[in-house]
Amino acid sequence: MYFLSGWPKRLLCPLESLERPLHIQTDPQRAFFAVLFPSQLSIWYCRPSVLIVSYKELSKAASQFGPYKQAEWRPDSTMIAVSTANGYILFFEIPSARDKYLYEPIYPKGSPHLKGTPHYKEEQCAPSLNLEMKKVLDLQASITSLQSMLEDLLVATADGFLHLIHWDGMTNGRKAINLCTVPFSVDLQSSRAGSLMGFEDVYIRDMEYCATLDGFAVVFNDGRVGFITPMSSRFTAEQLHGVWAQDVVDGTCVAVNNKYRLMAFGCANGSVQVYTIDTTTGAMQFSHKLELTPKQYPDIWNKTGPVKLIRWSPDSCVVMVTWECGGLSLWSVFGAQLICTLGGDFAYQSDGAKKDPLKIRSMTWGSEGYHLWVIDGSSSSNMKLERNANNEAQQFGILQFQFIKSALTVNPCMSNQEQVLLQGEDRLYLNCGDAAQTQSPRNTLAHSEHNHTRERGPFSDGSLDSQGLSTLLGHRHWHVVQIHSTYLESNWPIRFSAIDKLGQNVAVVGKFGFAHYSLLTKKWKLFGNITQEQTMMVTGGLAWWNDFIVLACYNLNDHQEELRIYLRTSNLDNAFAHITKVQANTLLLSVFRDIVILFRADCSICLYSIERRSEGLNPTASIQILQEVSMSRYIPHPFLVVSVTLTSVRTETGITLKMPQQACEAESIMLNLAGQLIMLQRDRSGPQIRDKDNNPNQRKHLPFCAPVVLAQSVENVWTTCRINKQKRHLLEALWLSCGGAGMKVWLPLFPRDHRKPHSFLSRRIMLPFHINIYPLAVLFEDALVLGAVNDTVLYDCLYTQTSAREHLEVLFPFSIVERTSQIYLHHILRQLLVRNLGEQALLLAHSCATLPYFPHVLELMLHEVLEEEATSREPIPDPLLPTVAKFITEFPLFLQTVVHCARKTEYALWNYLFAAVGNPKDLFEECLMAQDLDTAASYLIILQNMEVPAVSRQHATLLFNTALEQGKWDLCRHMIRFLKAIGSGETETPPTTPTTQEPSSSSGFEFFRHRSISLSQSAENLHSKFNLTKTLSMPSGPSGKRWSKDSDCAENMYIDMMLWRHARRLLEEIKLKDLGCFAAQLGFELIGWLCKERARAARVEDFVCALKKLHKDFLWPFPVIPASSINSPFKNGKYKTAVGEQLLKSQSTDTFVNMEMDTGISNTPRSRSWLGTISSSQREIDTVSSHGPHMQDAFLSPLLSKVFLIGDECSIGSATDLTETSSMVDGDWTMVDENFSSLSLTQSELEQLSLELASKGPHKSQVQLRYLLHIFMEAGCLDWCVVIGLILRESSVISQVFSIMQSSDIDGEICQNIKTGLDAVDKWASTDCPGYKPFLSIIKPQIQKLNEIVEEQVQPEAFQPVNPSKVPEQANPRAEESRTSSSHGTNPQSDAGSSNASRHEEDKAKTEDEDSFQEGSYDCVVS
Repeated sequence: MYFLSGWPKRLLCPLESLERPLHIQTDPQRAFFAVLFPSQLSIWYCRPSVLIVSYKELSKAASQFGPYKQAEWRPDSTMIAVSTANGYILFFEIPSARDKYLYEPIYPKGSPHLKGTPHYKEEQCAPSLNLEMKKVLDLQASITSLQSMLEDLLVATADGFLHLIHWDGMTNGRKAINLCTVPFSVDLQSSRAGSLMGFEDVYIRDMEYCATLDGFAVVFNDGRVGFITPMSSRFTAEQLHGVWAQDVVDGTCVAVNNKYRLMAFGCANGSVQVYTIDTTTGAMQFSHKLELTPKQYPDIWNKTGPVKLIRWSPDSCVVMVTWECGGLSLWSVFGAQLICTLGGDFAYQSDGAKKDPLKIRSMTWGSEGYHLWVIDGSSSSNMKLERNANNEAQQFGILQFQFIKSALTVNPCMSNQEQVLLQGEDRLYLNCGDAAQTQSPRNTLAHSEHNHTRERGPFSDGSLDSQGLSTLLGHRHWHVVQIHSTYLESNWPIRFSAIDKLGQNVAVVGKFGFAHYSLLTKKWKLFGNITQEQTMMVTGGLAWWNDFIVLACYNLNDHQEELRIYLRTSNLDNAFAHITKVQANTLLLSVFRDIVILFRADCSICLYSIERRSEGLNPTASIQILQEVSMSRYIPHPFLVVSVTLTSVRTETGITLKMPQQACEAESIMLNLAGQLIMLQRDRSGPQIRDKDNNPNQRKHLPFCAPVVLAQSVENVWTTCRINKQKRHLLEALWLSCGGAGMKVWLPLFPRDHRKPHSFLSRRIMLPFHINIYPLAVLFEDALVLGAVNDTVLYDCLYTQTSAREHLEVLFPFSIVERTSQIYLHHILRQLLVRNLGEQALLLAHSCATLPYFPHVLELMLHEVLEEEATSREPIPDPLLPTVAKFITEFPLFLQTVVHCARKTEYALWNYLFAAVGNPKDLFEECLMAQDLDTAASYLIILQNMEVPAVSRQHATLLFNTALEQGKWDLCRHMIRFLKAIGSGETETPPTTPTTQEPSSSSGFEFFRHRSISLSQSAENLHSKFNLTKTLSMPSGPSGKRWSKDSDCAENMYIDMMLWRHARRLLEEIKLKDLGCFAAQLGFELIGWLCKERARAARVEDFVCALKKLHKDFLWPFPVIPASSINSPFKNGKYKTAVGEQLLKSQSTDTFVNMEMDTGISNTPRSRSWLGTISSSQREIDTVSSHGPHMQDAFLSPLLSKVFLIGDECSIGSATDLTETSSMVDGDWTMVDENFSSLSLTQSELEQLSLELASKGPHKSQVQLRYLLHIFMEAGCLDWCVVIGLILRESSVISQVFSIMQSSDIDGEICQNIKTGLDAVDKWASTDCPGYKPFLSIIKPQIQKLNEIVEEQVQPEAFQPVNPSKVPEQANPRAEESRTSSSHGTNPQSDAGSSNASRHEEDKAKTEDEDSFQEGSYDCVVS
């Protein structure tokens, strides 16, 4: 409602005075305020805050009268009465010197401010006033209270008398009433009217007059409180009657709220008791209490001392309370606490030291509640009143606190109910999001009214009625609009503000006229003719209707009440306005669809229809009266009506809705009468008028039924006229803000039987719920409440200790206002379940299930019920938790909701929770069945705490196996850690499992993501690779830890067994790709395991099947023979370039690789000379790329592979697949063009080339296959090497395998298996895949050699027993054997074969080099 802003300001007093101010009081118009010193009276102007006149009492008179105590203004601000300590009342007259001003603003040259404007000087500068003492009245008793009551002054004295003094005829108009003669009772109906006869020393300590209750609230010196009312117009002792408040015995002060008819009594225990008068009995009825709670203020709640002062704001929406011990607290009218300075940054310094609370002597609200003037009582002893050296004006103890407030306080009928709009003294705060946020996640039904004429701006989402969630929630910051200074200067203060439905335009109303601002164009529109602005005074607020501004005003020229409509897009001028004369003064205005509703000072409600007319250049709106409803029977005083709203809400009693469009018609009037919400519904009991027979306006003339009271203590009402069939509950509900009692929603209940949609009788139910923020707007479909909250920032560290005492920045934190929001759906669902309305709760919940925070709603509901019931000291007769648990099972998020709630709740409550929702073991199994592994992992934590370790291990094993099958590697790593923790007894600290799985690539080995295999790595790298004994270093990090521990541990063995089993299954199912991912992600020792499994799981049983499976897994195309019989230009070696020739002749790759492997010397110079034969363009690129190894890879790998590509018919894919770093693509291809400059390819040869390019799979697959080839080669799984060699169609791989088989004593079974497999492939290629035939013919010589080897091996093996233990033993020497054997690779005889082998060996070196980089540095790339 109200929020503190910034730091308070301290006033400078230009006069020399050694006295402290003791009382401050604004005049009824709040343009001036009077400051009282012990012997001096000063009048100040409010804006700017300057001293106008000061009256200093002579010392002789001062000693006679005694010090000044209190001051009271006359209602017309022409006199001030001052009471003194010795029982005198001094009457001062304030004559105004006409057209004399004390201050004059000075503007820079060329500024647009004109002095000729009407009211100019009066508004801009403080007027010159005089103070003349007109009369002194001696009451001969100490004066305790002074109160202005209409044309009289009411004075209470300590001798128990009440004096009524006329402001005009002071001499003969004095009446005194002895309080002992006033009868008091509990209520006005009581026959036994007790009196105060027995208490002779009773007198009134404090009192305040309440105009709307026609009486005054009093506090007696013995702490009792009451209300005295005159029974007739004559104010005499016989005609006065008092009522007690029976429960209050420690009253200290009182303040009344005229708008809500409330009396707030401060008590000695620090609380404020708020009473109202029961209209039927006349008794004092307790409304609510304002008190600090020990929960919020544990160290101060009972140490505040008695309440010292209570002050209601000018708009009666908030009340400020201060205590004897200091501190300020701000409360809404019905008890919602907004601010308290006894806690947080107000009470503590940044270093934690406690501050002294601000003690307040007197306080009063400024104009429109933007300021609170406070006299600081604590500063009297601290601050010395001494002039400084420069004789500057001194700071004395008057502080000005600044506030911003919600537009709802003054314009409650603001047509747009989904925006939060706050208004400050000179600026507006809007919660419309950034201009960038144009998307709306909501599809609402847009109005049919003139959509095409709307401007589509950055805030617009195509829907006229509602902004998107992202826009309205946005971030924590406000969109601040500075009000135009020209308008503000002559029309301060801002009284009303309103925002349109899309949040694109705002309008403000000051003292006269109005102005509006567009958030799209960032421009203000003001009246061009200032006389028109200054002759209209807006009285009933304003509202937006599409592009029009509707306002009720008083025309000062014609002395006429008017209803005006201005078009936003035209100039601001009366010529473009539609003006309708109105009979009585309009107090409130609201717009519902196309109806304007006015509430007037004669207590009548008037409905007008508003219609757009497109005539001429500018469209106009015309207004036509529909209906008048007199409310004078029900409303005692028009000022009591807080808001009036037209709604489509109805109770449905006996009405059958034949026409669905009636659902959104103006069905009822909601009237907030001093906090009582009254509903007037249209009377449809008579004969209904059909639309088609009559004028449509006829239907709206239906009379209204008698009013019904819906709720008490209502501060604000929200309702919407939108329709959304999916969310009828939320859109047809009525939302109420009830101060300290929280919120209420009047919810419609719909039957589930959809077969008879028109014949049901809908009922409604009022559900209360508490929220933690003060509601300022309701987002209906989104089930959110928007609000604002005060926050503070300390800056006391910026100031040194010596000067810290005087700085307000040290005494007070800087106050800021932040946007906030809260979900309310779980409260409503819970209230429905409490009332056994589970079906309605389900309907409502299903309609909101698409909201992004719906899972959070269910979790909140479960958590709150659990906390309440599980921690209750008494047994609960009818617990709600089982009902809530059953309700949540209706949603697919049930399992997540329960486990998230459990993990956010303390362990002690788990048994209670799972007794209601089910056994966690069953829930875990449900998660596994539903394949929701992450949730299952969360249940595992719960099982670990609630069950014995054996149960945890059993369930963890289940989950681990499932995670392995599904390839959820992140979860697998956590499960390995979890199982180890169980095994090593670390059950006290359960490992955390992720709620959301990290993205892990199940389709590739992560370490190849950013690199391509290339020959451009340094020769040292190659050299070190081939001299290494193969050891696999495992990744460090979470997955590596398990390998670093002693592998003899039973738990490690248990985990290894599971990993081996999974690897075996993958290999048996020929899922090589999954096997690679599995090994890479979990750091599985693939080579070591393959060595053991060489003769078992790692054997290839069916070569053809394996080949097909690999083609499918790696998305590798089967080779095809082109339709034309033309051989590849590469295959027959016709087009070898000079580079290729030179390379092959000068130094074959075989010898190059052999030299690398056999000799241990560094070969950098030789490799440079070997590269030197490449054309100059390549050399230039090489130097360009030498900035970093990664760049070098990217640039060189395609170039070199393209060089080696010539003469090989089958490896174009690897050569032409460019690396991911494509910055040099153009350069690459131009270089290739140079190399191919000698070629002249015909059309058919180009086709052939493209065909060969197409026969290769993706680059990533190629990298993965080469990596697997290397792994199998290392492990000695030669049959798999052959299969991968076949799919890559590289004869060098096959020849390398055969040379290994020749040079080492390989198991004959393996050789036999490979021979059988190759025969099967040959047969399959002949029948099903002829594309493989050319490659098989190339490797035919090797196959023949293989046959010889097999025949040789058969002879001796026939006489030897098979030794199975030999297989794993081969793991150690195998690496050396494979290396030496590969070094003696035999060159095929044919030309094509030799070029093939040379290219292949380079490829092999390249691959191995890559792998060495991989396997030598797992640490940095895997995890």
